[in-house]
Amino acid sequence: MENSDNDEDVNRSWENIKDNIQTSAQESLGLDEFKQNKPWFDEECLGFLDQRKQAKIQWIQDPSQSNVDTLNKVRREVSRHFRNKKEAYLRAKIEKLETNNKIQNIRDLYRGIIDFMKGYQPRCNIVKDEKGDLVADSHGIVARWRNYEGRTESHEQPFFACKLGTADEGE
Repeated sequence: MENSDNDEDVNRSWENIKDNIQTSAQESLGLDEFKQNKPWFDEECLGFLDQRKQAKIQWIQDPSQSNVDTLNKVRREVSRHFRNKKEAYLRAKIEKLETNNKIQNIRDLYRGIIDFMKGYQPRCNIVKDEKGDLVADSHGIVARWRNYEGRTESHEQPFFACKLGTADEGE
């Protein structure tokens, strides 16, 4: 009896600590907006994700053969749905490019082609300060750029923290 009360006190204490950490982090850092990288991903896709998650939880709780079969079936359905959604989105994008070509809207045609060909472009949002420490916040990066541009010394080392590719590397 005393052991269960102690467990509840520990759990309650942990929940309080966790809530305090989350609240202070939210107040100091703020919440980031959810950035949608896949325009074809909608509420229906979220429903499919929830369905897959529930099937996985059910399988974890009871790893019977019927739950394994159910999980595999749900995974196939979700993958098929995502594949069809993405395919429809790409088909609509290609049709838009074709209509831009037919009506001689060259600017939108080339913008669409460049967007299509570009694909994923990783961004380097971290720079090094004068001491060599990493700076990740946007205000610090802007200040570092201003400081860097203000210098007239040409012997200063590049200060990017991530590797930047050049055209000469392929040769």
